[in-house]
Amino acid sequence: MADLFDNPMGLCGFDFVEFASPEPKLVEELFEKLGFTHVANHRSKDVALYRQGDINLILNREPKSHASYFVEEHGPGACSMGFRVVDSRKAYKRAIEMGAQPVEVPTGVMELKLPAIKGIGGSLIYLIDRFDEGSSIYDIDFEFLPGVDRHPKGYGFKVIDHLTHNVYRGRMAYWANFYERIFNFREIRYFDIKGEYTGLTSKAMTAPDGKIRIPLNEEARQGGGQIEEYLMQFNGEGIQHIALLSDNLLESIDMLKKAGIPLMTAPNDTYYEMLSERLPGHGEDVKELQTRGILLDGTTEGGKPRLLLQIFSETILGSPVFFEFIQRKGDYEDGFGEGNFKALFESIERDQVRRGAIETDGTNDDTDVAGA
Repeated sequence: MADLFDNPMGLCGFDFVEFASPEPKLVEELFEKLGFTHVANHRSKDVALYRQGDINLILNREPKSHASYFVEEHGPGACSMGFRVVDSRKAYKRAIEMGAQPVEVPTGVMELKLPAIKGIGGSLIYLIDRFDEGSSIYDIDFEFLPGVDRHPKGYGFKVIDHLTHNVYRGRMAYWANFYERIFNFREIRYFDIKGEYTGLTSKAMTAPDGKIRIPLNEEARQGGGQIEEYLMQFNGEGIQHIALLSDNLLESIDMLKKAGIPLMTAPNDTYYEMLSERLPGHGEDVKELQTRGILLDGTTEGGKPRLLLQIFSETILGSPVFFEFIQRKGDYEDGFGEGNFKALFESIERDQVRRGAIETDGTNDDTDVAGA
């Protein structure tokens, strides 16, 4: 995907996702259960860095900060994210010229001033050009804990593969245009998913560096679906889930289960019985996938399997936020598991019915998945 279109902002992948919560201790415990290690603290603010591989998760507990105000409005969740860029000053200047809203973030003495613009739901998008080992923002603004491994392997998750935005009906085009105009993202997938009672549409956006992927989700129609429930509970648009990439998903999932991370229920036996028909010659051990509830998607055309293994946690941060865990095989870089969307959607929908979030009325819809 990289080099297929211009990269005027000099994007180089995700640098971090920042979280805030009215109960920070619960987020600390969650990060640790996900295999992250507390490696550093900010020099002047109540901000902690958790790390696993090249994934940086920041927990901001600073009072009277953007994070604290974000929590007052939304509750626990992701309040900002950082994009790596070649030159933050040039990228920031261009973002403002292209219509982005600048945000002044207060800084302390001898502290880096990180340029930021307003993002989804009032969150911030920071532009980070200091990410090389030894000169990163963490080497300058943070103090690493003594004796800690600065890049712990954790459960084997290496990078943030993508994260999703849930938006109000009719707002998908607005946010697609935002990422296209400011960052030169492009749409690479479009999905129209219908479950038994509800539906959603999703537009998958990818940055020109091929490393930052942001699917945008909106309710297909009014009436208590997954996106509407998120918007009500989160009090607005925002980041719904974050996908972490592993090179050995089976091993990573075993560790997550041992740590007590609740995962979405597996599809029925028919799903796994049909894998060989849907993906002939995929080469995966179906029993190993099924015992863990891992989904499989991709293509085996030409005799070369290009696969995506994926599984989702239950909502584990507040009510609306969850994580996805994936593995890409055979240079399968641009898929999001569209072949699994109906299985996932119906699994979440069953949970909504169980919790009483959806009033069943006997309606039944078919599914339609369209690739863009």
